[in-house]
Amino acid sequence: MNVAEITALESDAPAVGSPAAVAEGVERIRLMKIVPTLLCGGTESQVMTLCRTLDPDRFDIEFACLRRWGQFVKELEDRQIPLTEYRIGSFYSVTALAEQARFTRHLRRRRTQIVHAYSFYGNVFAVPPARMAGTPAVIASIRDLGLYLTPMQRLVQRYVCRLADRVVVNAEAVKDWLVREGYDPAKIVVIHNGVDLSRFGAARGPGRIATELGLPAETPLVAVVSRLTRMKGLEQFVEAAAMVARQVPAARFLIVGETPPHDASYLDQLKSLAGRLHIADRVIFTGLRSDVPALLASVAVAAMPSLNEALSNALLEAMAAGAPVVATRVGGTPEALVDGETGLLVAPADVPALAAAITQLLEAPLLGARLGRAARQVIEDRFSIARMAMNTQLLYRELLAPQARKAERHMFSQGRIARDES
Repeated sequence: MNVAEITALESDAPAVGSPAAVAEGVERIRLMKIVPTLLCGGTESQVMTLCRTLDPDRFDIEFACLRRWGQFVKELEDRQIPLTEYRIGSFYSVTALAEQARFTRHLRRRRTQIVHAYSFYGNVFAVPPARMAGTPAVIASIRDLGLYLTPMQRLVQRYVCRLADRVVVNAEAVKDWLVREGYDPAKIVVIHNGVDLSRFGAARGPGRIATELGLPAETPLVAVVSRLTRMKGLEQFVEAAAMVARQVPAARFLIVGETPPHDASYLDQLKSLAGRLHIADRVIFTGLRSDVPALLASVAVAAMPSLNEALSNALLEAMAAGAPVVATRVGGTPEALVDGETGLLVAPADVPALAAAITQLLEAPLLGARLGRAARQVIEDRFSIARMAMNTQLLYRELLAPQARKAERHMFSQGRIARDES
């Protein structure tokens, strides 16, 4: 479906406040979002970006979480979006059953129309209670390739997703994996991640960021923007940086992000690796930054060395910034980035190939600029937040259509809609 077709479908929606709008359930749809935490991870960022974009005249949004953690908690509080914590230590406990029962009662009391859960823990917690509560539309979301799941967890998630009306994934690669796992392909909907392009319009150039870091303005910067976890290929990036430094001594390597609470020691391990490779003075750990768009617009190369991904937000943001990108050929990455056209792809965990690709772009800035411009165009055409929001709203409307028809029939029977409006 192209943008014009999506726009045409959305424009057919009844006006808010009209009898038809009430009948179709598009006026202030009661929408519940469930995430395990509100840390600044890829899933959480996409959920928050989507909720900022959904029409507030059509959606009455609230959140549930299993841990009230993360920077997005304050945003929800500031925007006065309700957030309820259902604190569960283990699903194999009486506490878990009690919290799920509490969640069921809440959905019934509020007459929630859509429950949209995310990630393994969100899906397992929310989907069965939503079904028990009689919620009209129940959606699970899977946004990775499940390498961290045990065989039992994969079995449990597959069972839970059978209870959902749809399973939303963010890449064709995830859909393919789920079909191999035995999921019903008819239930799986691919909605790619979206980027807020308005955040990525800065002119390119290294000056401000390099100077802020105490470096000469002309320093070539190579950056990874990522949560600091072990599947992001950060050890391989540091090893590649040691190889690149021998070819391009002026280059400096930025690792932008923070470790999750459960693995705080990982940062020290990465710093120790840089020291053993004698590049501790060339690798800069910036921590979490609020100016990622400006930073990406300043780098000579943006690297995404992940060992496992579905469709990385960091990749799409680097492309939106027009940064020359080197990424590993994992998951849905090739769905966004074409080798030699919009960036360079290398095999995961191949340190020499990663180093060679980074060096190539550092030594050929005109090639990098061309790849960056082409990458930006791909984001504009296929991965905008407007497209993601539109596709999500169309899915919500599709799932609520049976309820809307039922409401319309009831209103006709009560004489509340004139026959000639049908």
